[in-house]
Amino acid sequence: MLHFQKNNLTVFQSSLYKTTSAVIQSEKGIVLTDPTWLPHEIDEIKQYINEHRGDRQLYIIYTHSDFDHIIGAGAFPEAAVIASEEFQMNTEKEMILKKIHDFDQEYYIEREYVSEYPTVDRVIKGDGEKLILGDMTLTFYKAPGHTDDGLFTVVEPFGLLLSGDYLSDVEFPFITSSYLDYVKTVDKAQWIIDHHTINIHVPGHGNVTDNKKEIHDRIEFSESYLKRLIRGDSTLEQELKDTFRFYEGMRASHTKNYEHVKRETDA
Repeated sequence: MLHFQKNNLTVFQSSLYKTTSAVIQSEKGIVLTDPTWLPHEIDEIKQYINEHRGDRQLYIIYTHSDFDHIIGAGAFPEAAVIASEEFQMNTEKEMILKKIHDFDQEYYIEREYVSEYPTVDRVIKGDGEKLILGDMTLTFYKAPGHTDDGLFTVVEPFGLLLSGDYLSDVEFPFITSSYLDYVKTVDKAQWIIDHHTINIHVPGHGNVTDNKKEIHDRIEFSESYLKRLIRGDSTLEQELKDTFRFYEGMRASHTKNYEHVKRETDA
């Protein structure tokens, strides 16, 4: 459903996990992030793009390769795909597609397109790479930690930060790749805030905010969580229960975060 709209930014939010798909318009192109989840939700995104696109090129940024973020890829075969080098080189593509298949099988979901792992047209190999689309400039930053193929995008001059599965207001950090990388990526998010004018933050899950204090608070919370995690803070879990409405559904991720910390810091 439509979640947020301001100037050239429109954000759709799925009923599942509050997953977001952002649409950003410029004079030379339309940029979409992570088309997801359910068929009618993807249809709504596609209809909106078709109504506004005209003869402009459609670009899709995949913030990372978790199956929920690529599940709608097959619905946009004409799009030019942007993702990290690690996303392109992922060795678990078949497993990711199997997760999509298993999800659709479990919930009897039929799609009008064939699910596929995206083929990357613009491979991002390093921080600071840019793509200029007329009046809009995209600047990319690697963001490993949640997964090893994450990508931040700054959209200027509009001051947008597309963060993928970082800095959410409905989730604490989920570490599925590396704790140490995650710490560095949150530090990088702070660097981005310090070196770009960020007016709006679009997380991969949760609510868009155009409040600069809220953006700062999200970074600060992630920093605090990661520090307390490595210290084994006994009060952390209760705070998570009090803070996050859906904590019971995320409890296993908190436990796995401790496993990452132990594995990496004991090595």
